[in-house]
Amino acid sequence: MASPRFTPETLRFLKRLARNNDRDWFREHKHEYEEHVRGPMLAVVRQLSEDLPAFAPDIVADERRAIYRIYRDTRFSGDKTPLKTNIAASFPRRGAARHESAGLYLEVAPGWVWIGGGLYAPTPQGLYRVREHVAANHRALHRMVTAPAFVREVAELRGERLQRVPRGFPADHPAADYLRYKQFLAFRELPPDTATSRRFYTTLLGLFRTIAPLVQFLNDALATDQSAGASKLTMRTTV
Repeated sequence: MASPRFTPETLRFLKRLARNNDRDWFREHKHEYEEHVRGPMLAVVRQLSEDLPAFAPDIVADERRAIYRIYRDTRFSGDKTPLKTNIAASFPRRGAARHESAGLYLEVAPGWVWIGGGLYAPTPQGLYRVREHVAANHRALHRMVTAPAFVREVAELRGERLQRVPRGFPADHPAADYLRYKQFLAFRELPPDTATSRRFYTTLLGLFRTIAPLVQFLNDALATDQSAGASKLTMRTTV
């Protein structure tokens, strides 16, 4: 059985959508979206639900919830275009809502394929718990993000950082560089035709396998906050 992937029609439709970002146009062409865009993503999610348990048993690929809606929430945005021009899906920790854990993420757009994972916007409480975990386990984190496979696949740990070590931790803490992170992200941005390649799913699974230990490390820190309902974390998404 062939591995799931997208088609040239996927990218063509998303480009047309970018030129016709209008609800009426989309209603007339929704059947094309379902066939060429959402359909392939659904096939990817279903295959991930079988493959993720082998290396990320706490991460769930739920076809009912993984795929983001095509409609944008424009209530608080200066950009009032009603539709997203990408197709995206996120994969959170089992038992957590989509935006309440570290997780994995896939996005296909006319200009790129984005594959990654981590924490994008933790609450102050969640971020402090992660930093406590980093302070106590910085050697494990360092080994993780400097491992040859990690460096080869995603280059480095990324995300916004403070100029100084945050309050509550000594400036000379051995984990100082990691404690300054406000986000903990690992990702790779690839050309859009990656989505249509026969090696697409192999590439996706390989990157997820590389990033999964970091996601687990972060979720280990957040487990207490999540059970108390104190943490709200989100993956990168273009909304």
